[in-house]
Amino acid sequence: MTERNVVLVRMIKFLCRKVLSIFLILFVLELSSVVAQQDPGNYDESKVPAYTLPDPLLFNDGTRVVTKHDWDKRRAEIYKMFSEEIYGIIPQWHGKVEVTPVSRKENVFDGLATREEVMLHIKNGNNQINALLLIYIPHSPKPVPVFLGYNFYGNHTITSEPDITLTPGWVRNNDQYGITEHKATEGSRGLFVSRWPIKEILSRGYGIVTLNYGDIDPDDRDEFKNGVHRLFDEQRDRTSWGKISSWAWGLSRVMDYLETNKAINAKQVALIGHSRLGKTALWAGASDQRFALVISNNSGRVGAALTKRIYGEPLDYMQANIPYWFCENFSKYAGKENLLPVDQHELLALIAPRPVYVASAEKDLWADPKGEYLSCVAASSVYKFLGEMGFPSQMMPPVNHPVTGTIGYHIRTGKHDVTLYDWQCFMDFADSHFKKQ
Repeated sequence: MTERNVVLVRMIKFLCRKVLSIFLILFVLELSSVVAQQDPGNYDESKVPAYTLPDPLLFNDGTRVVTKHDWDKRRAEIYKMFSEEIYGIIPQWHGKVEVTPVSRKENVFDGLATREEVMLHIKNGNNQINALLLIYIPHSPKPVPVFLGYNFYGNHTITSEPDITLTPGWVRNNDQYGITEHKATEGSRGLFVSRWPIKEILSRGYGIVTLNYGDIDPDDRDEFKNGVHRLFDEQRDRTSWGKISSWAWGLSRVMDYLETNKAINAKQVALIGHSRLGKTALWAGASDQRFALVISNNSGRVGAALTKRIYGEPLDYMQANIPYWFCENFSKYAGKENLLPVDQHELLALIAPRPVYVASAEKDLWADPKGEYLSCVAASSVYKFLGEMGFPSQMMPPVNHPVTGTIGYHIRTGKHDVTLYDWQCFMDFADSHFKKQ
């Protein structure tokens, strides 16, 4: 072999080693990325630490709630802790809500209902945000009860009707469904009809009111510059409201409008929310007592599930990825959940004596179904104190066997989603409370 060939062979070997090294580095980085993306939650019951839940009927100074007046004071004490330590303080509202009709269609869904679209103009001084409502009212000689809830990707995604207005505001990205920009597209029509069984709901005598949650506040790290925050001259601190409080506030503004709609029974508005919007529904129900009934579907940690029970989605993961849902004070409890002055059973208790329903899914361990059930059990003492049934069981029910009192709960087969079975349970629960009024 000539000297030139020897040098060439050495160079080839050197380059091969370099390429191999680069490949190994890239492989390790990719492996690290995969590991980093793996679910960080605890799913081993034996690793759930011992914890003590705060007593909702015990004041912070250790004295016990004895009278209804005592509970009113204790309720305000609990609400203040949730506001200042978890969700953020919702500011006082001195603005107004104006309405512009967008469309109206009679006899939709085989003649069951009238469909309306209205634009809410939520104003504070010279500042304004717009929220597009999609409303279905079943034909009835008297005002009807309604389910009110946000949707994730726009009103046009919950129905196959081709003439629904494309949601004009911010829309959440989701590559899985081909939603790659923060705006609605024709291709996203009807993507989530399974989560809103409109015909079945209307046939049971209930109306539906929904809006895209991004109309109220974008679900991203926008430094609280957009959405509802444009309406306020904010000087933010560690107790300032996060996105869940923003979305809860938006539901109250919708309620302002519903009280003016003569086709709707404003005394029978049931809030419903799934996942992060389930957290929102619970906080909105606690914050605004005009809502008659509250439903949380798969809301998980900092929703219906107990936070001190370290299972499923961890707080440090939430703080790393979605800190803007909460106030800054909440960050100090990541990995130190035992220091929280409240837990989620007290959030349910803030809704008392109004009915509340919590739904879980068997495969949705991220949301901690057992922790959601235990929250119902622990909230029951307040309902009983106020003369209501509370949750009528000390045992977690089998799958697909709802248990209901003034607090209702079920765990169904399946994953993190909203199904027709869930809706059937929700409507049965609403029937049991609304129809006896």
